Amino acid sequence: MQWSTACRDWERRIVEGRSLIAFDPLFPDEAEAALAVFKSLRIVDAPGQPTFGEACDEWVFDFVRAIFGAYDHGTARRLIREFFLLISKKNSKSTIAAGIMLTALIRNWRFSAELLILAPTLEIANNSYKPAADMVRADPELDALLHIQDNFRQITHRITGAVLKVVAADTDTVGGKKAAFVLIDELWIFGKRPNADAMLREATGGLVSRPEGFVIYLSTQSDTPPAGVFKAKLDYFRAVRDGDVEDNKSLGVIYEFPKAMIAAKAYLVPANFYITNPNIGRSVDREWIEGELVKELGTTGGGTLQTFLSKHLNIEIGLNLRNDRWAGVDHWDAAVEPEMTLSELLDRAEVVTIGIDGGGLDDLFGLAVIGREAETQRWLHWSKSWAYEVALERRKAEAARLQDFATQGDLVIVKRLGDDIEEIADLVASIEETGKLAQVGLDPVGIGAIVDAMALRGIEGAERIHGISQGWKMSGAIKTLERKLADGTFVHCGQPIMAWAVANARVEPKGNAVTITKQISGSGKIDPLMATFNAAALMSRNPAAIGGPSVYETRGILEVEI
Repeated sequence: MQWSTACRDWERRIVEGRSLIAFDPLFPDEAEAALAVFKSLRIVDAPGQPTFGEACDEWVFDFVRAIFGAYDHGTARRLIREFFLLISKKNSKSTIAAGIMLTALIRNWRFSAELLILAPTLEIANNSYKPAADMVRADPELDALLHIQDNFRQITHRITGAVLKVVAADTDTVGGKKAAFVLIDELWIFGKRPNADAMLREATGGLVSRPEGFVIYLSTQSDTPPAGVFKAKLDYFRAVRDGDVEDNKSLGVIYEFPKAMIAAKAYLVPANFYITNPNIGRSVDREWIEGELVKELGTTGGGTLQTFLSKHLNIEIGLNLRNDRWAGVDHWDAAVEPEMTLSELLDRAEVVTIGIDGGGLDDLFGLAVIGREAETQRWLHWSKSWAYEVALERRKAEAARLQDFATQGDLVIVKRLGDDIEEIADLVASIEETGKLAQVGLDPVGIGAIVDAMALRGIEGAERIHGISQGWKMSGAIKTLERKLADGTFVHCGQPIMAWAVANARVEPKGNAVTITKQISGSGKIDPLMATFNAAALMSRNPAAIGGPSVYETRGILEVEI
């Protein structure tokens, strides 16, 4: 049997309100038998207690058909085993999850099987468990077949002994689970936890010996830039949907706006709210979303607008456009040259400055390189950061994100004290060997160790190493970088760690000056950005290259004295 779970025309389909599942159920009889069970379940907290069959739109039935219709009864094997549903808030996601897992419990043939709904918190776990228990109690036949145990948040099949358990990851352990059917709710919250990947692997490990099983990931968009296991799954299922990755055992149903509509901000038009809210007119009230959006757009701060858009319209948060944001953030995305590497920057630059900024053991150590392009005089930017392992322990809320940056190669997790200093000094020395390094700029506070390390490599003296005054005295570099971003004469590599640092920056006016400091920015790390300002302060002085090839050599003309 050949099939594909890709949906390459998803942008056209989602605008037209068509199914995002581009193939028919692999085993129609299995699909319809399970759908009949699902449709008979009652939604107790809805007016009139309708069944799913009476209350749901066709997109729900398509998803249920795809899940249960992938089961080959002849071989007792499910041919599509992983499913991902991303949908806006209040589209009955948790209630639908309860119905799917209850259907799986009823249809399951394995004795003493485990079925698991794993939620990140107790409250979210109850959002799935209570509707499932209510569905059983609302149907006398089901109430006789299934035994509800509220104190354990579990429902047991009286004949097979199979158990549906609803587990909260913050209160219950998932170790030792042997579940054949697993549903992970609100994956975006797991994405903020550094140990989430190991936890989910433990929870889904039972499928190794249960080929009839499945894993379903459900989520709304994250209220911060996607990170950790959520980002990994979102990127992967997008790639499967788009046909970039061939994996016919995985299916992603992702309700998000096409890129062109996002660029045009078409998500702000109420007529387009249906794009990520397929339940609009049922569990989602369009007038409510419209009213709340008007409030968000009308606020002077606007700090919660992106959170609102992420939750109710599935707009992925990139740069956090707060009212107290640094002005350069508005132009950051447009300044990307994604293919540019450090090596390419050094080849194209006629002169280079380096900025370095670091804090305590639980901070990042940031290094930024700015090169002035020989032909265009544009500033080219690249950065790298270091962090001690203790930073991941002390800043658990950001640990998963920092691990993502390390995987991407833009952050080094340092185990031994001092290794970061040695690596930074080695990197500076390698740039010095190109003959293009003019100066190195550092925060004057606490720079002794890095200055000593560079001196050992022959980079020393007041003409090469500069202390860059911080606070309001940094205002010139901040405003210079803002203007160069706006007029297109500053470009960067598009590194996620820099986008994060830029988004974290908060500005405080000081008379005619502005300041961006770690104290103002709170827990958000800005060290890579502060290193960039240090490098920009030096490049603003229009330095000449120290050594290196003549400009005439690079332009093809060599003047020789005879």
